[in-house]
Parts: sequence; structure tokens; C-alpha cells
Amino acid sequence: MAVTWHNHESCGFVVLNNPPVNAINHNMRAGLISAVKWAEREKLKRVILSGSGRGFAAGADTKEFDHPPVSPHLPDVINCIEASTVPWIAAIHGAALGGGGELALGCRYRIARADATIGFPEVILGLVPGAGATQRLPRLIGLNEALKLIPTGKTMSGRAAMAIGLVDAIDDDPINAAKLIDQKILSEVVPLNLTRAGADKTVNYDVARQIAIRRMRGQEAPLTAISLLETAQTATFDDGMQKERTAFLALRASSQARALRHIFFTERAAKKPPKAIATQKSNLKPPDHVVVIGGGTMGSGIAYAFLNANIRVTILESDDPGMQRANTAIDTIISASLASGHIDPQAAADRRNRLKVMMIQPDPDTGKLGNDNLTNVDLVIEAVFEDLAIKKEILQAIEPALNPNAIIATNTSYLDVNKLAACLDNPSRFVGLHFFAPAHIMKLLEIVKGSETSPVALAMGYAVAKSLGKMPVVAGVCDGFIGNRILAALREAADAILMDGSTPSEIDEAIVAFGYAMGPYETQDLSGLDIAHANRRRLDASRDPSRRYIPIADYLVTQNRLGKKTGAGWYHYPNGKIAIDPKVEDIICREAKAANIKRRHFSSDEIQQRLLLAMVNEAANILNEGIAVSAADIDLVMVHGYGFPRWRGGLMHYADQLGATLVMAELTQLCNEDPLFWQPSQLIIDCAKTGRDFASYNNQSAKQPNA
Repeated sequence: MAVTWHNHESCGFVVLNNPPVNAINHNMRAGLISAVKWAEREKLKRVILSGSGRGFAAGADTKEFDHPPVSPHLPDVINCIEASTVPWIAAIHGAALGGGGELALGCRYRIARADATIGFPEVILGLVPGAGATQRLPRLIGLNEALKLIPTGKTMSGRAAMAIGLVDAIDDDPINAAKLIDQKILSEVVPLNLTRAGADKTVNYDVARQIAIRRMRGQEAPLTAISLLETAQTATFDDGMQKERTAFLALRASSQARALRHIFFTERAAKKPPKAIATQKSNLKPPDHVVVIGGGTMGSGIAYAFLNANIRVTILESDDPGMQRANTAIDTIISASLASGHIDPQAAADRRNRLKVMMIQPDPDTGKLGNDNLTNVDLVIEAVFEDLAIKKEILQAIEPALNPNAIIATNTSYLDVNKLAACLDNPSRFVGLHFFAPAHIMKLLEIVKGSETSPVALAMGYAVAKSLGKMPVVAGVCDGFIGNRILAALREAADAILMDGSTPSEIDEAIVAFGYAMGPYETQDLSGLDIAHANRRRLDASRDPSRRYIPIADYLVTQNRLGKKTGAGWYHYPNGKIAIDPKVEDIICREAKAANIKRRHFSSDEIQQRLLLAMVNEAANILNEGIAVSAADIDLVMVHGYGFPRWRGGLMHYADQLGATLVMAELTQLCNEDPLFWQPSQLIIDCAKTGRDFASYNNQSAKQPNA
């Protein structure tokens, strides 16, 4: 049963029982109504509500969200508990989230363990609370505190909840503590629906809205939540509840909520290794000691990510200046973490104690790296310059110095993992671990599966992702893997629009209007135009000579316009602030004239359409080739690694909202302008013909670890 109850000495004990997280479904709601009636029939003096297993209740059962609501609805259940002649007490351990938190608000008294987790995170799924939190919470803790919780989705510990009055007491045994509450105290508690929130002149709702717009760009739910909280200060409880329920049901049916649910479930599924990897349970433990070869920007970021996870790290450099750079880079990250309050001085010292930066050079006669410190290493990650020959030389030198069971990984962003693996005596121990900069902050980890990569090596990738709190996505071998290959298509399309009539700022503004935090040209300026330039030179020999090539970025590099670091790139940076540079538009117009192109205006909608179609088309090729297993994996890569708006659900979820037929029609129209550039993917053609969506397509060959 989803709800069980019994009584002892005039005290009722009602237990939520829907493992693993006590999600609130129809059976639980009906069970709670029955429990209220039972307690009143028995004339009990109190009811103690608790959850079985590891928590109180972690919110509504999201499986019901795609179906019409079925009575009894949660607001009615909570109203019934709140109005009962028998006072209810919430005894909270583990999670009391969303609907679980609202159940607690409906009780007369709340007792929690100090380590409980309490909050109303509905906005993360594109919703607002639908069972009274926007009206009860400000009546309990005040509008200022409620604004810190509901529009942000923030959760807090039981101890923190006690500090703001969200719970009445803290106890290691909340059920026993609930039994000991004085009956007179309990009888005098006024239910929240009979109180008033009252106006608070210190609350600035416009500021709250601006913060929500900045932090959760493009999302409807946070702004709706703020309006509902504003309503609570003047509306009657019943009117406020009606407005909340109407808003909740409207948002639940919205495209944003569907997109955010899609990402939520996709993220949860991605963290579970495939069966072929999950069988390697002994290899799914986190590494104890990691070696990072190269202490530059990326290497130091990777090292710090492991230090944050309480893992020992050794950074290898080839000379004293390299060691100094590595130490300086780590010190810079530690200083930034201290300044932001993410760590305290003791935590900083702990990280320093777990780090060793050392110089190691190949033996001049054998070319091998001999060092006793490397024999106890679980994982080696090379993070040196993107040069195939240099990486191969390093990998060949270090392999003999390692324990035979140690996994060797590369952080390459583009290079052929199979060619790198081929230089090793045992290529099965080799895997790509593509971190994203800054590596200690960005959540995505592309685990690149080579043709010889073993399930054991892939298991290490998943273990790393779990220990570092990253989102793992397995990718096959190709130039740029999943994310950078799609990024290349975006940049190619943007450059074509640039040449044909637009400007960097117009293109950036269009993609920001779609939901990105910044556009492709501002992003390039931040990362440095020389990086993309070097990659283009690497591909010169293999580039299709008949395919359109836009040379504008190359010219900027020759003028030392490398981005923000040189004070100018696609934009210029007077006093460090971004500004449109007329010189760039002059360069664009000159190049267009040299290519006999008659430039025209592109609207924001046209720019968005072309950039998104280019990305969708390339993503479909990636899926069709088995580089990605599923459309959902591509969605994760784009959301967590490349700034695709989360509330749109990811690139392929967005494509499915358009439909393959429309995508095919628009690509065909563009193909008439440039048949090489816009040639539709075979997968898009097939899906348009069959009516199949991208989400249902899984490349079976890509699922095999050694495929």
C-alpha cells in the first residue's frame, strides 16, 4: 500500500510508502484522504506523518504529468489534512521536496532531522508548486524568505529550515520527538490557511524578477512563481490557491515543462552505465590517484576537479617553467574558489596537500619515463597541446612506467582516438575523456570510445563522471566527436550568413534571443580565435575544395585580432568591455565584394533558422553514423557543454518539436541555394518519410562497447 497507518495510545502513525523516493501518486493521495478519515473516526489526539525508507516524500510522481489529473488532487488532500479535527505533525527525514514539502506545510507542526533536505524545486521542471506552497510558505516564513526558495528551486537542510522557521524543531528521531510535543501547544497552532501573509514593503518584486530573468533566462515558471508570491500578500487564501492551481496546470501542459522534464529524465538515465559496462562493478569505483600530463589551462582545471573530489593528483611537466605555470594555474583556481566562498582556507590547504607537481622527462637512451611514483596510479590523463605527434610521443613514453591495470586517457577535443590508441602496446586500456573548459566547473564529460576501448576503460570514464559530479555521454570517434562537430557546423553556417549580409552582433543577438547566454562570435572572442584557426589549418588537406569556405576569421587572425586577450577579435574591448567594431564590418564587406557576393539583410528569425538547421542536420548525421547512441545523448551534450537553452530540451528535442517533415522541407529549400552546404542528412530524409521522430531513433551498433 502507498500509505499505511496504525495507532498507539491515541497517537496515529501514517507512513508514506512508495519506494524508492515516496513519489506522490494517485494511490498515495487516496490513501492520505482515507487516513484523515480514519484518524477522525478513531478520535485520535494527533497524527504523525512520516516517510518509509530513505526520505519523507520527494515530490509528485512525474509519470502522471503527461496524463489528465485524477482526483483526489494534492491540494484537496493537503486541505483535508490542514482542516482535520486531529492535528497532524510532519516528521521529516531525507527529502521533503515539492509536493512532499507542501504536505509538511499542511501539517500543524514540522520536525526534521538536521540533515533532511527541504525545498520546492518545481521551477527546475518548468512548474510552480501546485498544492499551496506559494500561499502557505509566505504565511509561515515571510515573503522575503519565500522569494529565496520558490522562484529559484533552492533546497535547504533541516537545520537551515529551522533557522528561518520553515520547521519548528530539529531532532535525530523526529517521530519520537513528535510523540513528545505537549498537546496544549499542538492544539493552539493556527493552520496556515487561517493566517495572513501581509504586505511587506521591504520586498522588491521587480528586483526579484530581474534576478530570475538573469539566472533562468527565457523560463516562464520563475516569473510566474514571483507573481503568485506577490498575490499572497493581499489575496485571500482561497483566491491565492485558485490562482496557483490555474498557473500550475497551465505550466504543466507547456512546451517548456515538457522540455525540462525530458532533460531531467535524460540526465537521470545518463548517469547509469550501459549493461556491458555496469557488469564491471569492480572498475566503477573512483580512482584513488590520478596523473594529469600537462598543467596548462585545461590540465590544471582537470586536476582541480579531481582535487575537489578528494582524489590525489600528480601533474607532470617537462621543465621548471612548466611546473611553475601549473602551480600558478592551480593557485589561481584556489584563490577564485576562496573568493567566491565555495571553499574555506582549510579546504584550500587540503587540496594543496593532495596535489604534487613534478618534472618528468624521458630517458635519453630509451625514450621511456621511469618513475616509481607512477606505479600506483589508477588513471593517467594527457592534456597537452592538440598535436597528434606530441601526444603519441608522450603516450608511448609513459605506458611502460604504469601499472598494467592503469587506464590511459586523452583529453583531445578533435584528434583521432584510434590513432592515439594504436601507439600503445595495449590499446584496450585507452579511452577519451573530453572535459570542457573550465574543467572544474563544466558538467559535461564526453567519454570517447575507440575501436579497441575495453568495457573496463569505459567503466573508468563513468566512475570519473560520478566522482566529479559530471554528466557522462559516450561518443564514437570522429573529428570533434559530438559537441565540437556540431559547433563546427554552427560556425560554418554563421560565417556564411556573415559573408552574405549580416554582422557578428546581429548573429549573436539572434542566438541570444533564442535562449543562449551568448552568441558564436562573442564566444570565439572569449576562447581565442587562434584555437579555431589552428583547427582549420589541421583540416586544410582533407577539406572538400568545392565546399564553401569563408576566410574572414583567418584574416582577423593575421591581423592579430585573436579575441578579448588581444583587445580585439570579432569585437573590440575598450576598457575591457565588449563593443561593436566598425573595422570588422569593413573587412566583411571587402571579402564579400572580392567573392562577388551581393549582401542582403537577414532577419533574426532567418538567422536562428539557418543556425539551428545546420546544427540539427549535423546532429542527425552524427546519430546516423553511430557517433552518438541516441538523440537524448546529443541533447545532453548541447545543454551541458554548449549553452543550448535547457528549457528547450536540447537540440534534438527541439527538432522533434518542429518535426522531421518541417526540418526536411526547410533544409530542401536551403539546399537549392547551396546543395553542398545544406545537403539534408539521410536520417532526416528517412524520418520525414516514415513519420518517425528523432527521440525514438537509437543506433544499435553504437551501443556495443567494442563496436
